[in-house]
Formats: sequence, C-alpha cells, structure tokens
Amino acid sequence: MTFSMRDLDEALQGCGQKSGIEIWRIENFKPVTVPKESHGKFFTGDSYIVLKTAASRSGSLHHDIHYWLGKDSSQDEAGAVAIMTVELDSALGGRAVQYREVQGHETEKFLSYFKPCIIPQEGGVASGFNHVKPEKHQTRLYICKGKHVVPFARSTLNHDDVFILDTESKIFQFSGSNSSIQERAKALEVVQYIKDTYHDGKCDIAAVEDGRLMADAEAGEFWGLFRGFAPLPKKSALRDHQTAESDGLKLSSVEKGQTKPIEAESLQKELLDTNKCYILDCGLELFVWKGRQTSIDQRKSASKAAEELFRSSVRPKSNLVSVMEGFETVMFRSKFDSWPATSAVAEPQHGRGKVAALLQRRGVNVQGLVKTSSSSSKDEPKPYIDGTGNLQVWRINREEKIPLEAAEQSKFYSGDCYIFQYSYPGEDREETLVGTWLGKQSVEEERASAISMASKMVESMKFMPAQARIYEGKEPIQFFVIMQSFITFKGGLSDTFKKYIAENEVPETTYDAEGIALFRVQGSGPENMQAIQIEAVSTGLNSSYCYILHGDSTVFTWRGNLTSSDDQELMERMLDLIKEGNQNIRAKRSKRMERVILISSLAHSQTTVIALSGGFCSPVIFLWMLLLLPENLKVTEIFNFTQDDLMTEDIFILDCHTEIFVWAGQQADPKKKPKSLAIGEKFLKHDFLLENLASETPIYIVTEGNEPPFFTRFFTWDSSKSAMHGNSFQKKLAILTNKGKPLVDKPKRRVPAYSSRSSVPDKPQPRSRSMTSTPDRARVRGRSPAFNALAANFENIGTRNQSTPPPMVSPLVRKLYPKSLAPDLTPRSAAFAARTALFEKSRPTPQETPSSLGPAEATNEAEAPKTTEDESMSSIREDSKEEEEEEAEEEGSSLPTFPYERLKTDSEDPPPSDIDLRRREAYMSSAEFKEKLEMTKSEFYKLPKWKQNKLKMAVHLF
Repeated sequence: MTFSMRDLDEALQGCGQKSGIEIWRIENFKPVTVPKESHGKFFTGDSYIVLKTAASRSGSLHHDIHYWLGKDSSQDEAGAVAIMTVELDSALGGRAVQYREVQGHETEKFLSYFKPCIIPQEGGVASGFNHVKPEKHQTRLYICKGKHVVPFARSTLNHDDVFILDTESKIFQFSGSNSSIQERAKALEVVQYIKDTYHDGKCDIAAVEDGRLMADAEAGEFWGLFRGFAPLPKKSALRDHQTAESDGLKLSSVEKGQTKPIEAESLQKELLDTNKCYILDCGLELFVWKGRQTSIDQRKSASKAAEELFRSSVRPKSNLVSVMEGFETVMFRSKFDSWPATSAVAEPQHGRGKVAALLQRRGVNVQGLVKTSSSSSKDEPKPYIDGTGNLQVWRINREEKIPLEAAEQSKFYSGDCYIFQYSYPGEDREETLVGTWLGKQSVEEERASAISMASKMVESMKFMPAQARIYEGKEPIQFFVIMQSFITFKGGLSDTFKKYIAENEVPETTYDAEGIALFRVQGSGPENMQAIQIEAVSTGLNSSYCYILHGDSTVFTWRGNLTSSDDQELMERMLDLIKEGNQNIRAKRSKRMERVILISSLAHSQTTVIALSGGFCSPVIFLWMLLLLPENLKVTEIFNFTQDDLMTEDIFILDCHTEIFVWAGQQADPKKKPKSLAIGEKFLKHDFLLENLASETPIYIVTEGNEPPFFTRFFTWDSSKSAMHGNSFQKKLAILTNKGKPLVDKPKRRVPAYSSRSSVPDKPQPRSRSMTSTPDRARVRGRSPAFNALAANFENIGTRNQSTPPPMVSPLVRKLYPKSLAPDLTPRSAAFAARTALFEKSRPTPQETPSSLGPAEATNEAEAPKTTEDESMSSIREDSKEEEEEEAEEEGSSLPTFPYERLKTDSEDPPPSDIDLRRREAYMSSAEFKEKLEMTKSEFYKLPKWKQNKLKMAVHLF
C-alpha cells in the first residue's frame, strides 16, 4: 500500500516543497497549521509536528520530521501523532528521518531550529484545558540545561549549573562555581531572548557569580529575593538519578506488532532484512529501522511498538529516531561494528556518468573520461579571495627552502613539495595565507619538512596568517586563483626525490622540455586556468577537455567536441606558456586523419577515443560544524551553526566535504593550538561522520580574529565580534550590556594600497593575453604598491629624488595583475608645499651675513658644505598645532636660515692631538689623579675645559 500526498490531512497537503520550517499543532487528533509568527511557542499540554525542509546544492530536497510531546499531553495523542509522521514521511518519498521529541529532553537538532531556546508555556488545547494568560509578570527561575523551568526556590540552586531569575524589572544570571565559561556564555543568549520576548527589550541585566556574598550590590539584591543567603548543596536536587540501564545494544525485529530479540555476537549490516522493520535499543536512544520493501502498515506497527516500549519500561525519557534503509543517520551507522560504504542507495546517474558506469562494468578503464563538476565553469564555486596580492614561492630541497623566480612560481613538479605565502587586501586589513603543496610523487620526508617549515613561518607571524595543507589533485579554488596560470609537471627536481628514484629503481619520468609530453587544460577563465601533465596515452583523452601535446620540435593542440570556445581560448593561453615559438598543428577531434596522427604520436595505442555526451550529476556538498574536544578527540555536531557558536576557549572544525577548516580560539589550550593541523588530519583519518573523506582533503588552519573571507562566507559574519577581547562570557556580556553592539577594543590593521581596489570584488578582472601568454616575461612587482603610493609624494614626473632608494627588483615576488595600478598621487598637496616652503628658499648672500661674525666664522661659512634638499627635509618636525606652524613660517620668512655647520668654532685651548677624546680616562696617570683630589675648586675651574672633563671622568671611574 502506498501513501500519496492527497491521502494526507488537508492541513498537511502540499507541505515540504520548499526550504524552511512548517509546524502543525494537534487539536482533537487533527493537525492545525501554526502561523510563522508563533513558531517557537509550545504549550505543555499539546503535541506538535515540525517539518524541516532543506535543499541540497543539486536541488534535491531533504526532510526531517519531528513530533514534540508536551509533558502534559496524553498518551493517546502521542500515539496518534507518531502515526501521522509515518504517513507524512511516506507521502514525501519515505526518505525523511523522524525524531521523537519530549519536553525537556529535546535533541540538539530540534533545539537548533529555535535558537537560543524554547520555553514552553502552561496550557493546551488537545488535553482539555485552556491556555493560561497571566495578568501580571510572574517571577520565574530557569535552569540552562535543557532550557526548562524549575521551581522558584533556593533549594533548586547548585554549584554545577547556570540559572536565570526573571523578575519584573531585572533579569539575574546566577553562574555556579563549577559551571564552564561556555555554559555561562550560552546562558546569556537565553537572557537576551527573555529580555526581548517578555520585557520588550526594556529591563536591566545582572550577572551574579557563585561565591559573591552581600558585599556585591547585585549579589545582595539577588539573594534578597530568596530571603537571604544560605549555603548551596554540593549535589543538584534536579539531577536525574535514573540512568539508562542497558546491558548493551539490543536489536529486535517487529513482526505483527510484536518485538522479537535477535541474538548475535556483534552488530552487522547483514542482520537487517529489507522486508522487515527493526528496533535498536541503545539505552538513552531508540532507533527504528525500516526496510525499503516494507509496507506503510509495517512501518506504523513499528512506531506503535516503539511507543509501547516507552510506556512499559522504567527509563528516562529517551529519544526515538526512525530511519529508512539507504538513508541512515551517522549515529545509527556508528552503532554497528561494520557498515559497508557501498550499501547506501546512490542517486540515479545520467548522461556521461551513466555511460562511464556501463563501460566500467564491462572492464573498460574510464579514468579521465568523465569530467567532474568541479571543472565546470557553470558550477565553479566563488574563490572569495582577491587575486591581486603578492606571491612568494619556495621549493623544498631536504631541509632547505629554495626561492623560485617570478616566471617559475606557478610551475610545480609532482615529485616536489612547495611552500607559498600570499598576501592580499581584505575587507579591513591585510590578509595572509601560508600554504604547502605536496606533490603526488613527493617523498614523505620532504612533506614533513614542508609542513614543519610552513608552521614555523605562521608561528613567527604570531599565528595571524591562515595556513593551508594542499595535496596535488585536491587543490581548492582559492589555490588556483592565487596561481592563476598553474602548470603541473611529472617528476621532481629535489635531491631527495632523485635519491628515492635511484634507490628504488623507479623509471625516470621527470618532464623534459625536448621530449614528448601531454597536458590536459582546464579552468574557468584567464584568472583560473591549469595545465596538468598526464600519461601520453590515448585513453587519457576526454571529449570535454582540450589537450596540448608537444615533442622536440612540434606542438599539437586537441580540442574535444564537447568543449566551448572559452575552453579553447584557455588552451591557446596555456600553449604559449608551455611551449612558445614552435610549430603549432591543431588537431580537431572530428577530423579522422589528424586524429590518427595524434594517437600514433601518443603511444601507438590501438584503443579508440570514446566521446561521452550528456549531463552529469553534481555532488552534494554538506556543511558541518563540529565542536572539538582535544582530550580524546570527541566531536559533537552543531546544527544550524552561527558565528556565536564559535567559543574562544575551544577548537572547532568546519567540514565542507571538499575541504575542512580548523578554527582555534584565542583562549584555547596553548598546547593544542600548534597541533591544529594534526587534529585536522586525525579528523580525516577517523572519518567521524562516515563521509568517506579522503586523507588528502585540503585543510585550513584559522585563528580567531584572523578569519579569511573564504571562511567567513559560511556565516553571517561580524568582524567586530571576533576583534573583542576576553572570554566568551565576557564578550557576550559586553554586547548584552551595550544594547547589542560589540565593544571593539582592538584597532584594525591598516589595509595596504595594493591597487585602487580596497575590497574583494565579486569577480576578478581577467588579464589581457599579452600579459599572461609570455613564459619568459618576468612579471616583477618592483617596489611594493604601498611604497609607490608614498614615494609619489616626493617624486616629480621623470625625476627621482636622490634620497629615494632605487626600485627593488626581486625575483621572489611578482604582480599577479600587472594592469592594476596604484592611484596617481604625484601632485604635491598644499599642506606639503606649505611645510617645505622654509627649506626651499634661497640661501643668504654675503651681504646678509651679520657683521658680528669674525673672520674665522666667515672662513667656516665658506668651507661649510651646502646642505641638500634631502638634509633639509630630514629636519622637518611635525608641529601639533596649526598656529605654531604659521608662526614658524612667519619667523622663517623674516630671518635668514643658516646651516648647522656655521655654529662650529675653533677652541683657544684645544686638547693635544695625540689624545683620543673617546677614551679620555685611559690617559690619566696616578699623579694626575692625586693632583685632582688635592686641587681646590678655584684651581679646578681655571683649567681648560677638556682637562676638567678628563678629571671628572677619572674621579667617576676610580
């Protein structure tokens, strides 16, 4: 028996067709739609159905069905709503996951829909009593553990939890001495919710810590509401003393409404029959597994049996999760000792993917035949990184970093490892990314050296840059945008790789510019194009790509008949970079004679080239947010995550399936922060979410306050929050007491003037071919853009000031966008001209020389060197007030200006020429020292000045 959408209740028909949340309340055993403005309001006497619909990247819809039971709802109503969820799941295709939610014991996924909390109200409809509408505000005490209300009494307080006391004029948060900072910070979100919901945002906030007595005014007011202070009990009176008594996992089959235990030494996937339903009892969790071949009556019977299990057993209120075969949750699969990765029901394949699957089953090697969605320009993700920054690249040779010339910075060898440092303008500061690229053929020894050197570079910069670990073949879009014209060659140049080749007698495959080489060209535009050297065999050809084949003196270009004009343009650009100045013979895929010439040039293979056509399915990208506990590497999934979930005391992992981010808070364990990369690698190795992630998946290390744009794009990001100081509780308390505005006490770093652009654009502007197609053109940046902007104030057109250093041409740095120019700041400003007016006037003439100067002074004036404009400029002192500057200008215009050398005079009693004035004390004898001690004051001052200083120094030393 099938169940369609038209068989549902009228209120449920047409649901689940778009992303969002839909809620129905059960009234007289029938669902009634709850308006959006009332979402999050639950009554203790009612039952609800909550449908969460989410759209994947491919456009398919995924559903989660929750049915929530209030503490005062009847058992009959609970059974009825469970049956409704089974019918709703069947109408939606049978792929939804069903959750049983009990008031006070809701799952984290359910609570994430109604952040920061849900506060059920007394009352109900289906249970037969009216909703309570209090005429005046009632003082309530909340415990932030399950977000439920506790009795307003001092006996309910303890040292382990966080409590919120809601009075008519003020909200108090009481933090137990044993509560964590994270719990206190989360409780403040509840305080904000209560303030906005029940007080219209108009009430005071007070934070009371366990241990503060009457000396604190707010603590005194808080304890006064409990009629005075009294010691708190060591153990909480609210804690559930019942625990889930379980002898282990119990698997039972459901047949005709009755459960039948299954005896087995270990849980295996093979125990589950597709024609039956099963109940897996895990103590605090119950799972219902439904085979794909079961009827809707069997599924309803399994749900009823699970409800009966709750009623008959003495246990805490457990959660119930119902899953369909092929769509099991991670938690359910993790309960089994072995769960084959291929058991999941795959999405149907179409077009090229379907043809490739058929060929593979027939034994044909289809490697490279199917073009992946990541290479499609239409599905190409945005890089969220500026492509106009400064790039430096080093090749690793044992324990040494060898800098690469500008023209070679985008040419990597598969047998080597590289370190790159890329600085680019961010939204409000300069961003830096330090990464390692590890070739497929590279030696493990050099991989470890590259990662160690990159980590030390990041540590030397106080962990401000983001760090990336990238493997060949798994490069993210950000890497290709940085490199732009990226070429990968076979083989390697390092000594370690050559030694490995020699010791293991591996055939030498290092790229030879005069030999035969085949390159596959891919990319989305001139700012993101790659040429990957592959095996020179015809089976590697794919009609969706363009290829370049070169020999010692001839170059072929091969265009697949499924390629676009943009793909062919990229091939022409890469052709000039790989092999310039050679004969170019273009081979069209549809021309048989030229194709035969091409295939014979490859490897004299008899294999024909298969042209695949049709569409392909793009993979679904899942985003996960995980809280990491470094002690035992236990992960907890955070649903519907936001920026506020990132606690400064913890380490988090953001799993994007194609890449992962390890985020470390500023106040995380200092011993764990340097191990962030190892934590990410361990996360990939253990595959906690059973996603079959490859160990070569790119890993980014990000620290709090230095998040790059390609990380913050997954959040609604507020940079002022990450710039705040203090722990999580202090930050949120400051925001709460400042009317929701973050208190920024960390100055923003200055953004360097890379070009006229000050922020990351939506799409980088492509460069002209003339700037990218010449391989030996050294795209040297010269002076930095910031230096150019500053130097423009001091340089005239065509004339360079002699004090300005010449342009620094560095082979390590190149401008990725040579067409980007700094703003023209050549004209001098009026303020600059006013300040330098004093030093640009003509020097005094002999007639202007004061008559008081003697002949010696006149001689010194003639012999004194002329001061240059640079020396005058170096003596400028910034005045703090504009009035003082004007007075200085007036005085300078009326009085002549003399160089400092004119103040020098000849002494009438100079020191002997054989005395080093820098070591005067070394020339004093014991007799002179004794003479100094016996000398009277009047006699001392009659001595020459240089001798007085000599005697003073001697007395000081002796």
